[in-house]
Amino acid sequence: MQSHLVKVIVAASFAAIAGSAQAASGCVKGGAAGAVGGHLMGHHGVAGAAVGCAVGHHHEKKQAKKQQQAADAQQARENQAANNNTANATTTTTTSQPGMQAAQNTQNTK
Repeated sequence: MQSHLVKVIVAASFAAIAGSAQAASGCVKGGAAGAVGGHLMGHHGVAGAAVGCAVGHHHEKKQAKKQQQAADAQQARENQAANNNTANATTTTTTSQPGMQAAQNTQNTK
């Protein structure tokens, strides 16, 4: 019973140390999996929890980075599309009379 209490306290302390909610999530998930694995491999639950916490934290950090890069790429595509639409709207001016443009150009050169 006392060893289970120690495991819970260790897992909770890893979760508290992790910092952000996402990092804590990775630590708790990895720590739980590591504790089970360590326990099954010869009663090394605490060591498994520590390693699992580190691995889980690393995995969550990689996932967050991928999601941020995808969001940044999506925002860049949206900005590019908006810029293209604005550029196309401002450059499309036409004259109603084809000869009018040539007459204006000759007046400007005098």
